[in-house]
Order: sequence, then C-alpha cells, then structure tokens
Amino acid sequence: MSNPISTPVIGREQLREALETLRRYKAGKTNFERRLIENEEFWKLRHWEHVPEQGTTGLKTKSAWLVNVLLSKHADAMDAYPEPAFLPRAADDEAEAKLLSQVVPVILAQNDFAGTWSDNWWKKLKAGVAFYGVFWDSDKQNGLGDVSILRVDPLHLYWEPGITDLQRSRNLFHVELADNEALLERYPMLEGQLRGGGFTASRYLYDDSVDTSSKTPVIDWYYKKREGMRSVLHYVKFVGETVLFATENASEHGQGLYAHGQYPFFADVLFPEEGTPAGFGYVDLCKDAQRQIDLMNNAIVANCVAAATPRWLKRGDDGVNEAEYADWTKPFVHVQGSIEESALRQITVAPLSGNYLNILASKINEIKETSGNRDVNNGGVGAGITAASAIAAMQEQSGKLSRDQIQNSYRCFRQVVDCVISLIRQFYDTPRKLRVLGPTGDPIYLEFDNRLLSAGEVPELDVEVTAQKQSTYNKLSYNELAMQFFQMGFFRPELADQAIAALEMMDFKGKEAMRRRLADNQQLLARAEAAEARLESLLAYISGDRADGAARPSTQRMSAPRKAAPKLHRKQYDALGSEVRSNGIIERARARAAAATQPK
Repeated sequence: MSNPISTPVIGREQLREALETLRRYKAGKTNFERRLIENEEFWKLRHWEHVPEQGTTGLKTKSAWLVNVLLSKHADAMDAYPEPAFLPRAADDEAEAKLLSQVVPVILAQNDFAGTWSDNWWKKLKAGVAFYGVFWDSDKQNGLGDVSILRVDPLHLYWEPGITDLQRSRNLFHVELADNEALLERYPMLEGQLRGGGFTASRYLYDDSVDTSSKTPVIDWYYKKREGMRSVLHYVKFVGETVLFATENASEHGQGLYAHGQYPFFADVLFPEEGTPAGFGYVDLCKDAQRQIDLMNNAIVANCVAAATPRWLKRGDDGVNEAEYADWTKPFVHVQGSIEESALRQITVAPLSGNYLNILASKINEIKETSGNRDVNNGGVGAGITAASAIAAMQEQSGKLSRDQIQNSYRCFRQVVDCVISLIRQFYDTPRKLRVLGPTGDPIYLEFDNRLLSAGEVPELDVEVTAQKQSTYNKLSYNELAMQFFQMGFFRPELADQAIAALEMMDFKGKEAMRRRLADNQQLLARAEAAEARLESLLAYISGDRADGAARPSTQRMSAPRKAAPKLHRKQYDALGSEVRSNGIIERARARAAAATQPK
C-alpha cells in the first residue's frame, strides 16, 4: 500500500482540469475515431452502410479484394516475427548482453507477445496504427510483480492534438470501461460515485448487443514534469472526481512512476501523417476502389438477373390468363378470343458491353497494384514464366513493400524491448526462476534479478532485431545446404582449414555455430595426432632398451593410411535427401522467394 503525503497534490480540482483536457483531446481525434470505426466495418464486409450509391436494384454483393490485401500483409508480418538479441557497446558489458538475450525472449513468451504482435498487425493494417503498452503489473507472479506487454486500442488512447511523437504530448489518457462490481470490490470508496465524470468513449459497431449500463469509465492519466535535468513521469488513476491512485500523492513515488521517464505507450505506424502520431492503413488506401468494385458487381449481377428473367408487355384486352402464362409448369394457357402478336411482347434486356467488364478488371487490378499485393505475392505468375529464378526474382521485388513496413515495426519493437529492460532494472529486486535455452538448445534453469544491471555503471546495450525463420522453404533450404556441405567433405577434420576459409565468404543462419564446430573438430584431430606420435615415440624408446637386444623398431612414425570417406549406397543417399537433392535450384529459388518479405 502506498503512503499518502500530508497534503495531496492531486485532488478534485486537478481532476476537473484533467477531465476538461481529456474532452479537448477527444474532440481533436474525432475524425480519426470516425474513420477507425468505418474501417472496421469494411474489414467485416459491412461497408454497404457507408456506400450511399446503392442504386435501385436492392442487391448488396460483397467482394473481399480488400480483405485479401490485409490477409497477405498479415501473413508477411507473421513470417517475420521479431526476435531480440543484445549487443554490448563495451567489452565489460558482454555478460549482461548474453544474459538479456536469454531472459528477454522468455519474458516476451510469458506475455504471449506473438499473439499481441498478431493482433496489433491486424489493427495496424486496418487503422494505420497500433499501440503497445509496457507496464509493471504488481499483481503478477502471486504479488511479486512482473512486466506486462499489452495491445492498446487506439479508440481508448487520447493525446494532445497536433503532435506527431507520442512522447511529446503534454498529457496522455487511457480510458477503459470497468465492471461496477469489480470496482467496488477493489475500491470501496467509490460507493455511490460510479458513472461519474460525464465522459463517454467511442465504441465500435458490435454485432452483439453490448450493455454498458453496469460499467464505468476508469481513466489513467499520465503526465510529465521537468525536475532538474530529467523528465519525471507521473500517473493518476481516477473515476469521476475520485482519486484511486496518484504518484504525487504517494511518498514512495516522489521520483515518478517509472525510472525511464517516458510514456509506456509506443506507436507502430503504417503510413504516417503530419500532425498526428496515428497514420492511415490499407483500408483507407483501397476502400474507394473496393466500393466501386462492389457497385459494378451489383450492376452486372442485376443485368444478369434481368436478362435471365423473361418479362412481357401485356395489353389489357388480350384475354390471356396471366397466372397460367407465368406458371411454366402449366402445359396449357387459356385465352379468350383471338391472340394477336401485339397483345404480348417480350421485354428485351440489352447485355452489358465487354468494356464494363474490362473496367471492373482494371479496378481489381488497381487494388492489387496500389497495395502491392500482386498475384506473384500469393504464388501466381504470368503465363509463360516457368523459370524458378525468374519467379524468385519477381517475388523478391514484390516483397520490398512488406520488408519496409516490417522494418518500421521492428523500430517500435526495439522501443518496447528497451522499456522492458528499464522495468527489469527498476523492479527486479527479488530473484525469479526462469528456464532459458542454452547455446545447444538444452534448457538452463537460473535465478535472475537486476543486480547485474543496476550494480555500478549501467551497461550500454544495442538491441538487434532479427526475424525468426518460420518458412517451410527456408527450412528446406537449410537442409539442402547441410547435405551439400556433407557431400563436399566440409565436416572432415583434415579439411577444416579449407572449410573455414569457405565459410568466411558465406552468409546463412547457423554459420558461426558451424565454424566453431569445425574449429573444435580440427583441434581434436590435432590433439589425437600429437598423442599418437608421443605414444609411438614412447613405444620405440621402450623397445630399444629391451635386455634381449632385439632390434629397435624404426622411430619413424608409422601412421596408418587415412581411410577415405565412405561412399553412400544409392538407396542410403536417396533416404538421406532425395527430396532435397532432386532439384536444388528450384528449392533455393523458393527459399529466396519465401524470405522476400523478411527484413535483411
């Protein structure tokens, strides 16, 4: 429990001013929130409510060309899921860098960061921005506390209008609806004061009926103050005009909420805009073309229905029984009097010109070209293109847009990881037991706290982000490469010098581990040969001192000729890698194509 200071700094007057600032911030992002809600409807294929030009056909056909763009881009992002590694800036920081390279991935896994990465990429593609929140959760680990990395909805975050960098906002608010019963259970002082403040956050258009009558907005207010040479981050949680917690009202939080002094929110922007930390996404980029495609689809379908449904002009005195004439199951139609050709005349529907179909195809192609989601990204190629190298080159070129966007996400990921390190340095006073992976992939059980990071001079580390190789084609390429190394004798100790020299000019995953293994094998061979030479010398010496005067054996080293590497039988060779060996050029091309969307 925090110890309140004698005279609270944050009271009702300060909360009223904060609420007024929050309302001003909300008004400043009205257009962004409206666009965010509309884009979510496009994602759900409910965009007809936002298309006033529906015509008179009553049809509401829906095509998913825009959705397919988002699916393809999200798949590229998941193939390039980030993996952090820490590089020391000084030689005496190597121990910290090595330890954090093992510990931080475990913390990310405990927070299910893969799921957060996936959810935020959906939001980034739809809204143009995704927000990560990195907090210290004192309730985790049975009250011991730990880092929490969460996805933050842009509708719930409010910043100063006109700023581009989130950290430059004078205040930052996060608003979340909380259940009244849960609030009263944790904060009994709220009895009779719920639903206060008069602030209402925007909401998406849910398919289900969402009742919020028993919920109250809880406001997290972050603000910065300059104290001396450093910026101090302060935090207030309140409902209406009731303070639930304030760092300035607690004596132990006199230095602010977090030592890093930054807002714990980080923006991952797709296409940036001036004057806002948010941007715009692929829905904004392509939704006009999607509207036009669906309108033309409506017209084409309506024309097909009209042409396939015979309609007739009927004179009032023709004497034809209409019910029998319209019923195709009736073999006879009764009439009165004589029937003239002018009494019934079929309405002819003119078919649409092929020009309209060409316009529709051009609009579909417009979405593909504008978004960079061409057919080659999804495995399709033009007619006549059969060479694997040509296909790989096309896919490599088409993946540059995804690589650029993923690199932007990596920059945001570095900020998230830096914040995690700062929280570890500040709060990991008590050791925690972790299971990490060692260099050989075996589990290592260790106790970890912040003593190594906080003792003496703070280590300076650089965060390097790489993509986890999850592609099937990448794995196949590595398997093929290993088979080629085996066939060329790379693993023979007597060829280690040549193999290591060749590796220096190559670049592939696991290169350093292979180089170390070859160097170790070379050393083992040298030791074995030295031991063999010493043993033969000793045997020769002993034989020369025998009392029977037998002739001494030659002191010349009698090494047995080295056996050549055994050749594999055809069936054994096929069992080891027939699929890999069958067409190495094609498999390498596929691997390069699969890696086209992954940052280098």
